[in-house]
Amino acid sequence: MGIKERQERDREAVHRAILDAARELFVSEGYRNVSIRKVAERIEYSPASIYSYFPSKDDIFFALAEEGFRLLHGERADLDALAVLPPLDRIRAIFTGFYRFSVNHPEYFSLMFVDRSVPRISQEYERFAFAREVKNHLVDQMQQCVDAGVFPPATQPHLAFRLVATSLIGVAVMRLSDRLGPGENADDLAQDIVETIIAGLQAGPVLRSHVHSDPCLLEESIGTHSGLSLTSEEPHS
Repeated sequence: MGIKERQERDREAVHRAILDAARELFVSEGYRNVSIRKVAERIEYSPASIYSYFPSKDDIFFALAEEGFRLLHGERADLDALAVLPPLDRIRAIFTGFYRFSVNHPEYFSLMFVDRSVPRISQEYERFAFAREVKNHLVDQMQQCVDAGVFPPATQPHLAFRLVATSLIGVAVMRLSDRLGPGENADDLAQDIVETIIAGLQAGPVLRSHVHSDPCLLEESIGTHSGLSLTSEEPHS
């Protein structure tokens, strides 16, 4: 291995160490309570060294959020497997995967959907274009259920998506915060939520809720529970 390759490998290792340390600190102490100095102390580097990798604490968060969204999106093989399923089974699998993300990657989930002090991803519009595409795809899956006659023609796909997503986030938060009652099983609750909402949508209820359908605002579509829809109150440090 040449000098250049070794330097690049070492730099990637430090980059990874910064992200891992920051993710753990953001989750354990809360985003607003963590400074660049704290991250530097965790990996035994100077704050100046951290700034050579990330200009600000917000930039560290954006890098972690980008990783989280890509993990949530899944692997190409998983997407190909979903494509062959009937529309309703595809919806079930997609939202089961959404809930499983909170189980398999609890730190990413907590940072992306629970902490209210993190910066808005809309600050990095181009960087998170793929995340909007993912949400557009999920809403489109709801529309395909409407087109296939699974849901009534009046079903609003954006609202249907939000109903399921916010409900699953609630179960995930209860599981992560150990707020479940004796004998309650979060996995069963998540599955029951998906099936109950599907059955409810099929019955064609009149819904009071309204969700903006502008694709440019889709990054806010889980905003009730998600820290991603709220602004940071802490200066970059």
